[in-house]
Amino acid sequence: MKNYLRKTGSTQSFTRASLRKIIIGFILFILAVILQVAARNSTGFADWYSGTIYPFWVNTIGRFWSVVPFSVVEILLYCLIVWLLISLVTGMVHIFRRKAGISDVLLSGCGTVIVLVGGLFFVYTIMCGINYHSTPFSERNDMELQTYTVEELTSYCEMMTKEVNRLSEKADRKKLADQEKNRKEAGKAMRRIGNLYEGLTGYYPKPKGVLVSEILSYQQLTGIYSPFTIEANYNADMTAYNIPFTMCHELSHLRGFMREDEANYIAYLACSRSGNVEFQYSGALMAWIYSTNLLYDYAPETYHKLHDSLDEKVWKDLEENTEFWDKYEGKISQMSDKMNDTYLKANKQTDGVESYDRMVDLLMAEYLS
Repeated sequence: MKNYLRKTGSTQSFTRASLRKIIIGFILFILAVILQVAARNSTGFADWYSGTIYPFWVNTIGRFWSVVPFSVVEILLYCLIVWLLISLVTGMVHIFRRKAGISDVLLSGCGTVIVLVGGLFFVYTIMCGINYHSTPFSERNDMELQTYTVEELTSYCEMMTKEVNRLSEKADRKKLADQEKNRKEAGKAMRRIGNLYEGLTGYYPKPKGVLVSEILSYQQLTGIYSPFTIEANYNADMTAYNIPFTMCHELSHLRGFMREDEANYIAYLACSRSGNVEFQYSGALMAWIYSTNLLYDYAPETYHKLHDSLDEKVWKDLEENTEFWDKYEGKISQMSDKMNDTYLKANKQTDGVESYDRMVDLLMAEYLS
């Protein structure tokens, strides 16, 4: 009789704890939905939040985790996986030893999933989701986006080809591969343009290379911004010329500019106006790649002529980059691309992954003005 009563009391406690998790999870989820709806329907609210509340998270959580030299969110992800596995094993042990019934364990598992999803969605919303709906960088800085001709695009690509070749001769490949130096320079580059463009002033932590960067490589990702820890993470394994540009791209998300085309453009601005030649080369080459890729759709012969006129060192960088990413092509990268496309479209970037390419519109707006 004693054993039976003890099991019953334990089961009731187990159930109450599960219900509490479910309730908390739903509350957090509902709060997140309310904030998402408010931001999607009111740019004014999104602007107010990104300009007043969001900087608080950057200056507290962002500063706190910046003292850790490695990617905190990466370690937390591994810990989460281990914790979920331990919870699964623990639940099975409880069933085996009859400390809890199957229904109790399933209820507890359900509660854990709901509170986890609700909590993560809430944190994502207040740290990042609302910012997707604020006034774009181009509008804040009175950039006039306009249609342009193939001839104008060709003229820009010719100019950038000369610039890439010029910077390639000056850029030191060893310095370009010095990630620790680049981590320091990225913040300096962003702060420099913060004095020139609205919305870019403020604190910038050092970007962090992902310890197991193969995870990003298999997903064909050069970097990722973590809203949960306010960290700018980059793929530390990729070809060196990608890294300065990617660092600045992810840091621009930290300022609340979530659109991928604008993050690319801001990264170009930071690199091109940096006092560091290697950063200038990284920004120029990425701008060249995006703009000439678009040119290829309309004037392939001109594209090939410009491609053939590249400096030999540039050719080598591009070939190394192609060889690197080709190693990770496969079903995982295709699935990741589809997930990223869906994610971007869900956040009002209707072009999905193609929104990265819209950086050219911003480059041309600057060029034509």
